[in-house]
Order: sequence, then C-alpha cells, then structure tokens
Amino acid sequence: MSLGSRSSKTFKPKKNIPEGSHQYELLKHAEATLGSGNLRQAVMLPEGEDLNEWIAVNTVDFFNQINMLYGTITEFCTETSCSVMSAGPRYEYHWADGTNIKKPIKCSAPKYIDYLMTWVQDQLDDETLFPSKIGVPFPKNFMSVAKTILKRLFRVYAHIYHQHFDSVMQLQEEAHLNTSFKHFIFFVQEFNLIDRRELAPLQDLIEKLGSKDR
Repeated sequence: MSLGSRSSKTFKPKKNIPEGSHQYELLKHAEATLGSGNLRQAVMLPEGEDLNEWIAVNTVDFFNQINMLYGTITEFCTETSCSVMSAGPRYEYHWADGTNIKKPIKCSAPKYIDYLMTWVQDQLDDETLFPSKIGVPFPKNFMSVAKTILKRLFRVYAHIYHQHFDSVMQLQEEAHLNTSFKHFIFFVQEFNLIDRRELAPLQDLIEKLGSKDR
C-alpha cells in the first residue's frame, strides 16, 4: 500500500488516458458536464462523438473510481471478514475469466476483487480492445467486452454497499461512493449496458437514486 493520505490509495495502479489525445478531451468533457450536477445529461453521448469511444473513456474512469473507493476499505475486506464474495445474503459471486480460470471458483471477496480488477486492467491495457491511438478502430466485440467489464465492476459496488457501508460511513466516504455509483448507474442505464437481473442486489438503491432525478 502506498503511504500518504488515504484518499490517494488505490487498489491497483490508476489507468491513465494519455494527455492531448482525443479520449483525454472526452474525459475532460465528461468531468466538466459532471460538474453541472445533472448526471442524466452528463452521461449522454456528446454530439458527433463515437459511441465506442465514449463507452471506453467512461469505463476507464469507472475502473479508476472503483479502484480508489475499494482502496479506501481494503483493510476491512479480508479473508476472515469476507470469506466469500457476496452482496448481501442472497447474492454470491464465483470467479471465472474464461481463459485462466474456466470453471467458476468460490473464493474470498479480496481474492475475487483482485482477480476482477486485474482482469479489467488487462482488458483496458489491450490496445486491440481499447485502442488509444486516433483512427485505430474498436474491435467488433468491443461492446460485449465493455458490458462484461461493467457488469463485473458493478459487483464491487454491490459488495462495498452490502458488506462495508459502515466502514464507508466511518471514513465519511459515503457521499463520494453514492455520487460515483449514481454516475455509474445512470451511464449503464443510458446505453443499456447491464442486464436488469445483474443489478438486483442494489435494486432498491438504484430506484432511490433514480427517483431523486425525476
């Protein structure tokens, strides 16, 4: 773990978007519109932009946000406290990535989240999947990969809310967590990126966050 303030801790290294690139401009646009406070509007595809690129930039951003949020509570998420990866008593997740681990394995939450974040990082670092150079096309399977990444990142939010919300409140991080999750949910709803069934562990919270914006 890095020294310094708690908020600078990330679970995995931050994924940077190269400055001066078009994706960097898009990220800056996203940050500026987020500042306006209207999240429903902030997640919409900016006029004239490529949908894949918009989803790619935001996926990297969500990875970084979750990385930081989970980084603040790793000391509370241990093999002992979280011997299974769960989101409340009704939802348990087993890990498989289809390549190294083909058959889903039951493992502790810290191990599962480590597998998950490492896997996401590998996808984001793959230039054939997430091209960072202008003019390099996104692959045909990009959308399905992005959906899988977002579906898995959702599970980290679900675990934090169900198993570690007390710690989040003690650290006074709940506003940060709620804003990040609300942004995430509005984004996946805007482009229909996660199946409703997958969102079930946080359905009540999702409805509550959505109703405040109507």
